[in-house]
Amino acid sequence: MSLSKDLLFLIRQFCHEEKLQKTAHMLEQETGFFFDMNYLEELVINGKWDEAETYISGFTAVEDNQYSVKMYFEIRKQKFFEALDKDDVALAVDILLKDLKIFAPSNAELYKEMTLLLTMDDFRNHHSLSSYGDAISARRQIMDEIRLLVEANPHFHRKLESPQIENSRLRRLINQSLNWQHIQCTYPQSEPQIQTLFFDHKCSGEPKGQNPLPSQALSASLTTLSGKSIVCPSESRISVGTHSLGHHTNPVTMEGVKGSGNASQISRSTLLHKMVPQRSIPMQRQPLKFRLPTDFPNTVERCMDMNSSPSSMDFHPAKDSTLLVGNCIGDVEVWDISSEVKLFGNAFMIWNREAISMLLLNDLDKDPHMSVNCVLWSPDGSVFGVAYSKNIVQLYSYHVNANYAEKQLEIDAHVGAVNDLAFSLPYHQLLVITCGDDMSIQVWDTKSGSKHYTFEGHSAPVYSICPHVKEDIHLLLSTSTNGEIKAWLFENMGLRVAYDAPGNSCMRMAYSADGKRLFSCGTNKDGESFMVEWNETEGYITRFYHGLSKPSAGVVQFSTSRNQFLVAGDEHLIKVWDMDNAQVLNVVDADGGLPETPYVCFNKQGSLLATFADENKIKILANDVGCQLLQKSKFKSFDSTGYLSESLQKLGIGPSPTSPGVTVQDKSVPMEAKMKPQVPLELSKALNNQKCSKILQVSFCKSLRLPSEVKTNKICRLAYTNACNGILALAADGIHLLWRWLENEFNFFQATTNHAPQSLQPRKAFLMINDLADNNFESISPCFALSKNDSYLLSASGKMVSLFNTMTFKRMRSCLRSPPAASCMAFYPPDNNIAAIGMDDSTIVIYNLRRNEAINKLNGHSKRITGLAFSTTLKVLVSSGVDTQIIVWDFNTWEKKQSTSLQISNGWSPSKTSETAVQFHQDQKHFLAVHETQLAIYETTSLRRVNQWMIGDFCARISYATLSCDDQLVYVVMRDGIVMILAASDLSPRFELDPSVYLPPTLSSCVHPTVVAAHPQKPNQFALGLTDGGVVVIDPPEPKRTWTSFS
Repeated sequence: MSLSKDLLFLIRQFCHEEKLQKTAHMLEQETGFFFDMNYLEELVINGKWDEAETYISGFTAVEDNQYSVKMYFEIRKQKFFEALDKDDVALAVDILLKDLKIFAPSNAELYKEMTLLLTMDDFRNHHSLSSYGDAISARRQIMDEIRLLVEANPHFHRKLESPQIENSRLRRLINQSLNWQHIQCTYPQSEPQIQTLFFDHKCSGEPKGQNPLPSQALSASLTTLSGKSIVCPSESRISVGTHSLGHHTNPVTMEGVKGSGNASQISRSTLLHKMVPQRSIPMQRQPLKFRLPTDFPNTVERCMDMNSSPSSMDFHPAKDSTLLVGNCIGDVEVWDISSEVKLFGNAFMIWNREAISMLLLNDLDKDPHMSVNCVLWSPDGSVFGVAYSKNIVQLYSYHVNANYAEKQLEIDAHVGAVNDLAFSLPYHQLLVITCGDDMSIQVWDTKSGSKHYTFEGHSAPVYSICPHVKEDIHLLLSTSTNGEIKAWLFENMGLRVAYDAPGNSCMRMAYSADGKRLFSCGTNKDGESFMVEWNETEGYITRFYHGLSKPSAGVVQFSTSRNQFLVAGDEHLIKVWDMDNAQVLNVVDADGGLPETPYVCFNKQGSLLATFADENKIKILANDVGCQLLQKSKFKSFDSTGYLSESLQKLGIGPSPTSPGVTVQDKSVPMEAKMKPQVPLELSKALNNQKCSKILQVSFCKSLRLPSEVKTNKICRLAYTNACNGILALAADGIHLLWRWLENEFNFFQATTNHAPQSLQPRKAFLMINDLADNNFESISPCFALSKNDSYLLSASGKMVSLFNTMTFKRMRSCLRSPPAASCMAFYPPDNNIAAIGMDDSTIVIYNLRRNEAINKLNGHSKRITGLAFSTTLKVLVSSGVDTQIIVWDFNTWEKKQSTSLQISNGWSPSKTSETAVQFHQDQKHFLAVHETQLAIYETTSLRRVNQWMIGDFCARISYATLSCDDQLVYVVMRDGIVMILAASDLSPRFELDPSVYLPPTLSSCVHPTVVAAHPQKPNQFALGLTDGGVVVIDPPEPKRTWTSFS
């Protein structure tokens, strides 16, 4: 039965890949093996009620159980309401008599009420329907209820999750079967004709002389024109790509680049004619006469997991073991491949929305997906650029010695995809060159972002660019997706040469290391690939390199090494040529597991070769020199300070010694990582003696108090929405306040002090209010967590935990009745249906909100939990409590990994309101710990304290603190009402804001802040929650001024 179910999933996947969605959903309905919640939501949102019922009927009938009854009732009730809303009384009566009457026996009063609605001019006049809005909003609300009913209904158990299946798995299995059948043939042909799947394949005919085995056929295909045998890979293989489900003579097609796509993407013909990337089947290897030179990197030394599919990479020009990687979800990362440590990582984000075109912003709001098309280092490695699939190029400055990067420049460079970028140094000025789908080439200053040149003349999207210097003349080669090649001069912006690529292929160009030889490699729309050498002066081809397959599943990528080797990724292999020989020198399989056209890249010395592999991996191949380089780098006495993010490195401050009380249960932490240098005494004194610049005048900051008609008391918790357009507050009396900024001529859905937001507070009956504890009102710890999409709010104020819908302000459910009471909470990043909830009794409950059940309980603290934070990079949960203990948990197994305790000064004793909060740094490897006596930054894997700031005897205790979105500043609220701004790099106080700066004189003496929140995208904006229930937003006095500019 298990294999039968697996086969159903494979057939369903096949149907979706062939755009047979209706067939796939009919299969789901008729077999009942999988329930597609997304499909049901699509039907409900579009008001296709009959189709929705038909789909559900394949899994449960109306009378099966209470969940099924409620599900069908909600659908038919909404259909009834929409008929009334359209004044279609006849349809409403028909629904009432045919669809809803079945529910009358169990609830006669409700059925009567619905009948009375037929007599009303507007059914919203009914007291229970006064809040009914438009149909779409109602459908979304109904869908939320149906989702919960489906998840609770036993008829749907184990039918809501689809297994992870690699793409085109059914095709792969069939192709493997065909290859196995072919291997069993008595006289296997080199080009078998497979006409049908209805019978087993069998090659016909008698052998002519000695018919080669499949493995010999592969060797034969690589034979040189001179008749010499060519060395086969370390394990000879037969490619299963030739035995596809489609007829082998069907050509492949390459579509033109779409507006937001990647120009390197190849679209194959649909249905049974498209080729599927295949793994290779090992065969008996044949004797080899020639082997690769010993200086070619052909030994796999590293296999790094990238988590997401990589799309581009480039080695640092000076640090041979540093690799820059971009991926398909818009992340850019810098890796040290010797230690397999990620030095830097940043997800895509618009840095300055004001400088971006409204067209792009609207496009991103509709479809936020962004992938990296190209990453590249500048010639000296001090800058790297990232080209994205929509309009944007971002430049980072990279500090080699400190191993951190910081944002330098963002350019709205093209309309559509930016397909390639390059750097050039004419007149000793570093320029970045970009090309894109808008058929243009742009040249920009890397410092100011000013545009120097624009080259136009291509008749198709520009696919690649290759700058070059010849006899002090700076020129630029460019290629387009239709095979045009053009050469340009910077001096006069003139088009110097124009010619066609072989086969009109979409290609890239590259020079040899000495800059004397020009090569290109690419693939045309028929799937035919070409790699050639050019006479760049005359524009003709001097050598064709043989051995690339036809057809190819994508644009074949290539790389050059020193002045000797060319490599290209093709047929799940790395094919190698000597630059002076047109025939394949050898092939490398990199221990298998390569995609059909793997991306390949050499380091500058040619000692390392990186290639993309299956399952989101990058393999590093090395020669003897490369192996020594990796081992030498690996055993250097590294510590994590070498990899601190920018805000922790700028002043070059080392961390403090290991905190006492650290216990490490994870044996993988190296011993050398626990040893850290002391901070020099002179530097420590200098930091402690830094003075604060106290801001006393209102003119020095810009503030806005948010309007509210709801009267409440002290704000205990405060947060910006993840969309950056709203603020959510929780008061001590359990009332939630929500504001959102709307789009206008001065603002694009962003929190701002320029104009007031809209207060989204409905009537008193619909306020989001937590249940309050019966006693000890002052000792409770109100808390909340907001989901990623801002639609759901998890909150508690000393009693039950409530789940609210922030769109409708309705409480969806309650759970975890006190005691013990919930004291802090955080959504689990991989699945927002799961939350970690810290309790008053020192435990942490891992709770499934969908199933309404606890799935784990973590024990380790001795007092109330007050802080929780997840790191998706390290896959850990960090918790903190009143006991000043910090614990790191593995969030896959929920096992305790290690713990430490804050260093608290003698004489301190916790009060009822004492808390220790934790917040992760942007690099997800360091976190800020906030205690009423101190701030501290810790490195997560070893729990070493990197920096610390103690309040001392001269200062009030800390009430709350948070990092700015760029991790440059820490905003701190003190219990005497002072707001302090600290530099995150060394935790040194820089500025103070007295309440008189942002509050009117009538309030500044009696009202003070209790909590602070930082804007998710504006590093210099923060919001304060006040003791009188108010919220104020604060900005520097001038739009382009920062807090640090006051110094």
